[in-house]
Parts: sequence; structure tokens; C-alpha cells
Amino acid sequence: MRYDVKLQIEYEYAGTSDHARNLLHLLPAEIPDRQRIAASLLTVDPVPQERRDLFDFYGNLMTFIAFHEPIDRISLTLSARAERLLQPPGLEISPPLTALAREIGEVRRLDGTAPHHFIGPTPRVSPDPAMTAFARAQVTPDMPTLEAVRALGRALHGEMSFDPDATEVDTPASEAFAARHGVCQDFSHIMIACLRALGIPAGYVSGFLRTIPPEGEDRLEGADAMHAWVRAWCGADVGWVEFDPTNDMPAGMDHITVAVGRDYSDVAPVKGVIRTAGEQDTSHSVDVIPLPAA
Repeated sequence: MRYDVKLQIEYEYAGTSDHARNLLHLLPAEIPDRQRIAASLLTVDPVPQERRDLFDFYGNLMTFIAFHEPIDRISLTLSARAERLLQPPGLEISPPLTALAREIGEVRRLDGTAPHHFIGPTPRVSPDPAMTAFARAQVTPDMPTLEAVRALGRALHGEMSFDPDATEVDTPASEAFAARHGVCQDFSHIMIACLRALGIPAGYVSGFLRTIPPEGEDRLEGADAMHAWVRAWCGADVGWVEFDPTNDMPAGMDHITVAVGRDYSDVAPVKGVIRTAGEQDTSHSVDVIPLPAA
């Protein structure tokens, strides 16, 4: 499935800034056998005095920008053409939960794809007794790891309510779980915490999700969204699998990957520092437009 992806993010500052530095994770990823990028262009206005495109530890393409002259706004515009490739059904050969630790220990690499980096606490995902108890109630010790991932995602989807007004970007996962309300970031962080509590390496995926309008209605321009879902390591033979707990489904043809990391802090679309005074206004719009088959 091919898509044109368009993203616009605007920042306006009440006071002029004389210095700003940002790290951007906005360019869709090229993933062998899963996702192809035919073209992508990230435009920054005004043009920064410094810009570098480079790869981070996890293999994500990121963009560093810095401004050394006064600015009162920043505009980020992404245009990309991405193709999601159909994945054939995999074999159900993941180890039981009781054997997963041994398989993790047998992995001898320590690059960004190694499961070892995705087991312990990270800046936005910490152990929580309530989430641990919830996770353990969904599985049995002899359950295959892949089945456990699906069971936990399904249970979490049934337990949580999607509520765009319930949380902020820095709301702890434990707080969102206690309230049983949140957005895709909360669903993902909670599922990651639950999986790690079971000894399953788990990470965060940021990207875009194509939304389908109600029957009989036109797609609204700018109404699509950046999205988040989960990846879990299910043993040496299966490797990493992706699951969207917000929608209770494996990540599939409508999910366009931008970056992967341990949690949101590794893959935030825009983060950095700016020296200014007063408030700021932010707006963004996303379009994920399906294209005819080639």
C-alpha cells in the first residue's frame, strides 16, 4: 500500500528567541521487506544556521537543527511517499515465557536491535505494581511469548478508554493506567511496562496512522495523526513484532513507521531547547493519503 504523507508543525513565540536547538524524528524509516520510502523532504522555515541529518543508536534517521539568529516562529513541513509491504503470516514458533530469558541471554550483539536494551526501566517506563499484577493476570508461564503479547494487548484495549483530554505528553504511565484513560502514547507506555514486567523486551514505535472516515463521509484534510504503538521481542526465531494496543491489532498496512526506541523520550518528533520569554502557540496537521496501486 502506497501513501503520500504530509505533516505541518508550527511554533509561534510571544518573545523573539536568540537561540534554539532541536532534534527531530519526523522522516519515515526505510525498513527492509517492510517499508519503502520513495521520496521524503523535511523543510524548516526559517532556514536554520545549522542542520545535520544523521542516524541514532537505534538506526532512526534524525535531523538536528540550530538557530543562532533571532526568530519568533519555526515551521516544519514534511512531504514523503511511503509504501508498506504486505507481510506473510509468520510461524507460531515463539518460546514459552519461561524460556525467553535464556534466548535473550544467547543474543551476543549489543547494537540498537538487541533485546537487552528494552528490558529494564527507561525514562518514561518504570515498574509499577498495579501494571505488573495486571500483566501477570493475562498470561500463564507456559504461554508462547507471541501469544502473551497479543493477549496483553487485547486485555489492555478492553481495560483502557481512549480519551484525548485525559493526559498530557508528560503524564506518567502509572497515572494513566490508574485512571484507565489516555491516548496512544499512554496505551503504548502501559503495554511496554506490562511486557517488561513479564520479561518480554518491549519498545516504542512512532509513526503515522491512516484514518478511515465514517461511511459516506469524505476524508478531512489534516485530520490524520501521528501515532504510537509497541514492538516486542518474541524470541530468536520470531524476532521483533509490532502491536497497536490503542486499536487492538498488529501494526499493519495502515501504520507508517518513523522511529523506534525504548520509549517516547527516544523518538519524540520534536525536542530541544529554546531561549525566549512568554507563551508559545503550537499547531499541527497530518495527511496520510492512500495512492492507487502502481
